[in-house]
Amino acid sequence: MNLKEIKELVEIFNASDIAKLQIKQENFEIKMDKNSNILSNTPLVQPAIPAQLTPTATTQPSQAPIPTEQNHTSGEFITSPMVGTFYHCPSPGAAPYVKVGDTVKKGQTIGIVEAMKIMNEIEADFDCKILAIEANDGQPVEFGSKLVKVEKL
Repeated sequence: MNLKEIKELVEIFNASDIAKLQIKQENFEIKMDKNSNILSNTPLVQPAIPAQLTPTATTQPSQAPIPTEQNHTSGEFITSPMVGTFYHCPSPGAAPYVKVGDTVKKGQTIGIVEAMKIMNEIEADFDCKILAIEANDGQPVEFGSKLVKVEKL
């Protein structure tokens, strides 16, 4: 598998309802688990650093999904306006822009989508309360991917 095929596979995996995926070929193995609490030592996507893979690389989302405050059946989503990589924090080790339960004002940054080494701030289009963080930190996203579930205020 080449890097392009792997990126496409990760995007399809993240957009699907599949929880675990493992593929083995002669000299290559990839494991993905949405529910894993184990962090990979060789993540597929790193902020501001080109992705590097070696044969027998194991890739997993960089963090476990952020827990939701409770199961909400209603709500709206803030979605990605572009293809790229979603980040919760302005830089590694920094506090996230928003957490579950936060109240957000219109125009407030809720995260970043990196596209072609450009960091694009994603802002709330209206005042809202964060119900759930749908995208993992460092997760590849597509146009229209759900990033954050919110309740309009």
